[in-house]
Amino acid sequence: MKTIPQTTLLCVVSMFLVLGPGEVESQAQPALSAEWDQAAAADYLDGRLAWWMTWSTAARDQNTSCVSCHTSLPYALARPALRAVLGETKLAAPEVDLLEGVEKRVALWNEVDPFYPDQTFGLPKASESRGVEAILNALILANRDAEEGRLSSETRQAFEHLWKLQFKRGKGSGGWAWLYFNLAPWESEGAAYFGAALAAVAVGIAPDQYASSTKFQDNVASLRGYLQEDWEDRSALDRVMLLWASGELSDLLTQDQQRSIIVALGRLQNDDGGWSLPSLGSWERPDELNPNPGSDGYATGLIAFALQRTGVSPEQENLSRALTWLVQNQDPTTGLWPSSSLNRERDPTSDRGLMMADAATGFAALALMHADPSLTR
Repeated sequence: MKTIPQTTLLCVVSMFLVLGPGEVESQAQPALSAEWDQAAAADYLDGRLAWWMTWSTAARDQNTSCVSCHTSLPYALARPALRAVLGETKLAAPEVDLLEGVEKRVALWNEVDPFYPDQTFGLPKASESRGVEAILNALILANRDAEEGRLSSETRQAFEHLWKLQFKRGKGSGGWAWLYFNLAPWESEGAAYFGAALAAVAVGIAPDQYASSTKFQDNVASLRGYLQEDWEDRSALDRVMLLWASGELSDLLTQDQQRSIIVALGRLQNDDGGWSLPSLGSWERPDELNPNPGSDGYATGLIAFALQRTGVSPEQENLSRALTWLVQNQDPTTGLWPSSSLNRERDPTSDRGLMMADAATGFAALALMHADPSLTR
């Protein structure tokens, strides 16, 4: 991922220092690498992606699998950084399988079936599936290319698919169709905004100055316009995603707008230093039970990572407390960070029950690696 300019770092850090009465002076952040288990996190993520890609429910045509927001995407973002930290010289087997599967579906775009065909799941699931897949494919491949320092032909092709599906007029112009299954947070009402923010991240991190390429300037401008429209009225989770995207794609938010999001997030932080996913939206569970309001690994990891991508220093008190929460809440046996479904009660040790922990572990690891100067990224 790209480096935040020093001027932005200084400015945004100064923004975050005015969060509120609960703050104290920043203190030097010690190396975190000895306080959490990178190998255990990598092993957990490897095992979970290997399960996902062989699970019959995730299987798709052409010997490929569905790319998921809960398991596949966090893995694709976090595993390359963990590989570097652990000194691994080769990609893990599940990482190879994921990238090969994504590349295959990009190459066979006009031949592969949508993740959820209309004939099986009803209208408009095919177009929703294509929008989701186009965004996730582009982001996964752009993240790989960012590590390698050059934009591959496969990634250029993935972006071509992405732009062809972007809405050009009417409501939602600049965004994409996105899956709706009434499942919070990623397949719920309004989740297309989450997807568009991921698309902005993909464009922003793509190497070879892709975001500035003349050919797609109208598309990028339209994407910016979509994300900027009425952003103040979006859920806290959407604003977290917008904040992250603004750290990757230039001219998405002003510094004052970033500051307002950061201040609002500070007010949502729990006393233990973490954040709670239920506090970031107003989702209603089908079973009408109230979700656990305590801090969880997904909300805390995602916010801690997004803050750093916007230039907030790990030494800042609120972010430092979040990183401490992450260090203290990695499961010592499995290597995961806990998070639970917003939709129903699940056995937290079951494969389905671990899906939110997959996302939590990916973003918790990203946040901690990004914060630690002793780790090579």
